[in-house]
Parts: sequence; C-alpha cells; structure tokens
Amino acid sequence: MNYTFRFSPVLSRADQLLAGLAETLWISAAVIALGFLVGLGGAFASRSHLKPLRFLVRGYVEAIRNTPLLAQLFFIYFGLPGLGIRLDAVPAAMIALVVNLGAYTIEIVRGGIEAVPKGQTDAGIALGLTRRQVLLLIVLKPALKVMFPALASQFTLLMLATSILSQIGVEDLFHMASLIDSATYRSFEVYAVACGFYLLTALGFRAVFALIYRLVFSERVRPAPPAAVVPP
Repeated sequence: MNYTFRFSPVLSRADQLLAGLAETLWISAAVIALGFLVGLGGAFASRSHLKPLRFLVRGYVEAIRNTPLLAQLFFIYFGLPGLGIRLDAVPAAMIALVVNLGAYTIEIVRGGIEAVPKGQTDAGIALGLTRRQVLLLIVLKPALKVMFPALASQFTLLMLATSILSQIGVEDLFHMASLIDSATYRSFEVYAVACGFYLLTALGFRAVFALIYRLVFSERVRPAPPAAVVPP
C-alpha cells in the first residue's frame, strides 16, 4: 500500500467541521424535544376511546416506520413543492426528523405506559387523586423510568441520522466533511475524522442521558434513623 496519510489538510479546516457539528447538535436538540412531545401526545391518542383517532395514530406510525427516512425527507423537500408548499432546507429537515422520531417515540411511550400495572391507577383513583395527579404521579413517572433507556437510544440514533440532511443542502457535520473532501481530495482522512466526531458525539449523548437517568430516576437510599435507646 503506497497511500500516504495526511491529516493536516483536514485538521486545518477543523473550524468548518465544528460549525457543522454545531448545526447537527442544535437540530438534534430541537427535534428531540419536538419529537418527544409528538410521541407523548400520540401515545395517549393511541389509547383514546375514539376509534378513528386510534386508527389515525396507528396509520401514521405504520406509514413512517415502514418507509425510509431519506424518502420521507425527499417527499417533504422535493415532493411538497408540487403541491405549492415550498420549504427551506432546515425547516424541511426538521419536519421530516420530527415526524420520523415521533412515530418511533409513540411506540416507546405507549409500551412504557402499558408497563405500569393497571392496579396502581385504580389504587390512585380509590385514594381520591384526580385524574391529572394519577397521570403525572402514578403513570408517567414510572413509565418514563421504564422507557428512558429506549428513548435515549432512539435519540442518539436520531442524532446520527442527521447525516442524511446533507442530501438537501443542510450544512451539518457530514455536509461540511463532504465540502472538505472536495477541496482536499483526502477522502480517507476526511471521513475518518468525521466518523470520530460522530463517535464522540454519540458517546457524549449516552453519557448525558445516563447522568439524567441517575439524577431523575435512581432512588437514593436514605440512612436509617438511629435506634431509640431504651433506658435500663
């Protein structure tokens, strides 16, 4: 192998990669927040007493989970203009990602809610709690603890999936790597560094989610009160 590795042309353009990483991170954060809200609302809608609403949510979930994200992105960015709906690259990208993440989140949240024993809900109502208190204290908190690992994995995968946004011109990390590759012709080095950025970012996401889980859901063991001393 006569290939000479030269990372200096790539590292000299690290500012471009960092700009792309910043774009990737803020898009990921916004999509995670919005996608979770879509998933939460959709999960409760899927348990509604209204059959048409349940059918609508189920159709949405199946349609999104059984079509490629890239096809969904192209449909929104290239297809909707045929109907007179034109979106810039970033709004189109965010809509596609939120719609996609929402569908997967619905199933995760629904599974977490269904994992909470119905007896706990009945006990809360029997104790005189309002439905809102039952929802927040008895259903959502235990359900979130159950679903959090799956949500964290899905959110990390979402961040990695943002790499396809370069296909419509979003200046994310992968897009910047492609520009550097075109300027330097050092494909191996460029994409090795880009993969390193994605790896470190994914590990950072996992560390942050692990910290959140520890702070929110880990039960702290309180020391037992000292035993009362009985005088002889």
